[in-house]
Amino acid sequence: MIVDEKYIRPPSMLSDIQHFIEENPGYRFWFWQVGFWFFMCVVGFFTLILWYSQVTAATVGHVILQAIVGLLCTIFLHKAFFYVKRFALGARITSGLALILFTAFVWTVVHMEIFVMLTGWDTWDQFGGWYFSSIFVFMCWTGLFLGIRYYELLQSEHRIMLQAEATSREEHLKRVKAQSEARDAKLKMLRYQLNPHFLCNTLNAVNSLIEVEEREKAQNMTVQLSEFLRYSLDNDPDTKIPLCEEVEALNLYLAIEKTRFDERLTINMDIADKAEMAIVPSLLLQPIIENSMKHAIAKSENGGAISIKAEVLNDLLILTLKDTGDGLSKHASPAKSQHDEKPNNKSVGLENTRQRLKAIYNDSYRIETYFEQTGGLTTIISIPAEYV
Repeated sequence: MIVDEKYIRPPSMLSDIQHFIEENPGYRFWFWQVGFWFFMCVVGFFTLILWYSQVTAATVGHVILQAIVGLLCTIFLHKAFFYVKRFALGARITSGLALILFTAFVWTVVHMEIFVMLTGWDTWDQFGGWYFSSIFVFMCWTGLFLGIRYYELLQSEHRIMLQAEATSREEHLKRVKAQSEARDAKLKMLRYQLNPHFLCNTLNAVNSLIEVEEREKAQNMTVQLSEFLRYSLDNDPDTKIPLCEEVEALNLYLAIEKTRFDERLTINMDIADKAEMAIVPSLLLQPIIENSMKHAIAKSENGGAISIKAEVLNDLLILTLKDTGDGLSKHASPAKSQHDEKPNNKSVGLENTRQRLKAIYNDSYRIETYFEQTGGLTTIISIPAEYV
């Protein structure tokens, strides 16, 4: 973008002076001091000299000299105000009024004497009027001084507050970023922990097929394993995907297990239409199904069945996974393992799933595991029903 140089305005000298004064409190005081007494000179010139048509060197000199004397008096008043500010409120007000009356008296005496010396006019019989106007002048100066003083204090407190707020916001953002990075790292660790665990089991199965010389099954299982691992690597561990895609990924895994167990494995799926598009953490179901394969189907001579049901109730996605057990009768146990409580069987997959859910949903999830009377294990996961 080309900008015409005539539209580029360099910083003016006035703005530079303003910035310099704002950044230097000491110079601000002198700026207000000179400005106030210059204003008094202008007012005195127009209301006293011009009004009475007495524009002479003596009268003009008197106006200038009285402003200089007034400036020196207000320097004393400024120092005195800083000294009495340590007093209690009542003593501070009394001392302030006394200082104003005293300073006004001194200024009146001095500038009246200057006026007499310069003009030769004896005006001491008008001392009361001069003194009254002097009190008014120093009251105005005091009001201006205190107003500017408290304005600067408010501005300073405001800057400190903004700086503290900015620092707090920056620290909060850093903390949130650190928590997010820690959460992402934990999710990646938990998800990638599953691959070696699952890979070990599958490679053992492939090795078993090779030992019994079922080369075609071993080859098919290797291809299926490759497809499943490719899917696992292509998906971000903390990504949420629609349940229908999660089921497709689960079918990749189940194809491997079907090759392994053949007719001994039966899969039953009941996915409600409303639940299909609800999003879930990627590869949420696989470790639980793998747990059933390891502890139920593989240990049963006749194999068994695995049931997967998904439905949406009261804005919750309910996932129910069941297996028929290993054929040994177990006594039913009450519902277990809500949130951080561990299941009875020390399953890497179940504990891993639990930690992933906690990292993603905090306390907005529920996971229960219990044994059926027939010995099968039922796992119920409840998470918020969310959609893309």
